[in-house]
Amino acid sequence: MQRIEMKAVFGLILIAVLMRLVPHPPNFAPITSIALFSGIHFANKRLAILIPLCAMLLSDLFIGLHELIPVIYLSFLLISVMSFYLKSLSIAAVLLGSTLFFIVSNLGVWYFYYPHSWAGLMSCFVLALPFFASALAGDLFYAAALQFSFKKISRISFSI
Repeated sequence: MQRIEMKAVFGLILIAVLMRLVPHPPNFAPITSIALFSGIHFANKRLAILIPLCAMLLSDLFIGLHELIPVIYLSFLLISVMSFYLKSLSIAAVLLGSTLFFIVSNLGVWYFYYPHSWAGLMSCFVLALPFFASALAGDLFYAAALQFSFKKISRISFSI
């Protein structure tokens, strides 16, 4: 792995961990954007999968471990794999990633915490809508920040 790619990996993990540890609105975090960005821009796809999962694990060690970890991590794994097939970190890609996280994570919440009925499923998803709005806002913000930073750094790197 090239030195600049290694710095990018550690930088992304550090940003993700720090952003999850500082006070923030619920679900307003960079993990989905980092999973998308890594999958799109990194040639090493195993590394692209590990970046968001490592960031989650490191920050979860401080925040606390919980029974939904397998479901949450699975959602980021799926987002990373999905991103391998995307051409760019577009608004559509972010919407797709955010929606995938919303569906997978809330199926886990429903399974563990709600009655296993249609009413329980609907209640779970309706009550999660404010969290989806916050997650989508965070995903769009962090995706834009990552893409902007990447373009700026690429211009500087190529001009040197």
